[in-house]
Amino acid sequence: MNRWKRRAVIAGSVLAVLFFIPFLIPMSAYLGQVEQLAADKLGAPVSIDALRIALLPSPRLNIEGLVIGKNKEISVERVAVVPAITSLFSDGKVLSSVQVSKPVIHKTALEILSALSKQPSTAPAAVNVNQIIVKEARLEWPGITLPEFNAEIALAANKPKSALINSLDGKLEMKLTPQNKLQKDKLQTITLSANKWTVPLGPPLLIDQLKVDMVLYDNRLEISRLNAALYKGKVSGNLILHWDNAWRMAGKIRVDDLAVREPVSLMSKSTNVSGRLFGNGSFHASAKEPAKLADHINADFRFKVTDGVLYGLDLARAATMLLHQGQKGGETRFDELSGLLNVAGKQYKFNGLKVTSGLMTASGNVKISPSKNLDGVVEVEVKRSVSMAAIPLQISGTLDNPTVFPTKAAMAGALAGTALLGPGVGTSMGVKAGSALSKLKGLFGGSGKQ
Repeated sequence: MNRWKRRAVIAGSVLAVLFFIPFLIPMSAYLGQVEQLAADKLGAPVSIDALRIALLPSPRLNIEGLVIGKNKEISVERVAVVPAITSLFSDGKVLSSVQVSKPVIHKTALEILSALSKQPSTAPAAVNVNQIIVKEARLEWPGITLPEFNAEIALAANKPKSALINSLDGKLEMKLTPQNKLQKDKLQTITLSANKWTVPLGPPLLIDQLKVDMVLYDNRLEISRLNAALYKGKVSGNLILHWDNAWRMAGKIRVDDLAVREPVSLMSKSTNVSGRLFGNGSFHASAKEPAKLADHINADFRFKVTDGVLYGLDLARAATMLLHQGQKGGETRFDELSGLLNVAGKQYKFNGLKVTSGLMTASGNVKISPSKNLDGVVEVEVKRSVSMAAIPLQISGTLDNPTVFPTKAAMAGALAGTALLGPGVGTSMGVKAGSALSKLKGLFGGSGKQ
């Protein structure tokens, strides 16, 4: 029994020595040199609160209070540098792992990282890192709410070989698997999955489930499959993103049975349409910077919305009130609304619009400017005991406060026809004549909206 007690005392003494020895090593004397070496390498100011050597649970160098950049572009609570024991007595130094705790990275840090990646590296790396472990990382991007995450990255020759990244809330996961040796320019296969995740950029769309399969090459990212379940429907598509001389992207998208009322309301103060959306289309964009791609997007999307409501517009009522201008409010219930949406930057054009609803049909074109102003003409026909002429209605106002009224040509024709032939047939013939005259003027350089 006494022998076991002696062994316990000896072991405790050894552990105590290993614990207290690092505090006797004056690492503060090297603090300024380490800061300067790091600043020279990064091309930005570096400050460190403390350097400490620890022997437990394994030998390591702890760097506390690391700050990089004039405006604290990168700040880290602690970095633990763990060497591979076997490499301490060889020429080539190997770090078993670098453990980073609670880093905060601002968008402006991209300039530092970009400058670092452009530095020439003709000589082989003096130190090779086997693994990087990141805990509770936070990215600070203006206008974007990103979740904190953990990451484990395995490296080969200081290049990412595989990785697992998880958000702390458990809603987002990304996996990188090693490159295929048969394809030399193929870097990683990436799988992204999400559950009950809110998109951090743009309108806060809630995605129930997301699965994305990607392949990363030297100068492009290929998204071969994107499947998302959201708002009781499904969205699928693919995308190729290039970044050689400029940033370019192109892809296709398909939407099936998506309930549009809630996502549309996220983009506008008032809900403008409800129903079930079906459609498909393609898109492309190019820009000097990735953040500018959305401003230069061009897309064509053929769509159909079934069993829905257009809010803020009562097309049938406006068509039957020829002598009253500026109809606002109301709603148009429809069985089907279809057309072709063309997107050019922040401008939207709805071409070949068709609305069918019981005794009413409508067709036309409407444009939404970057400032959300509406401009277009829709011809509405309301069938009663006798079919009326198609009434051309001018759509104006804003997306949140639309206005609809008969065009000037339709009103002038209706007044003239009513005066000459009486209400009913005369009104209908006058509308037809006014509309035809307006179209003829449009053919010869007129606006066609009078």
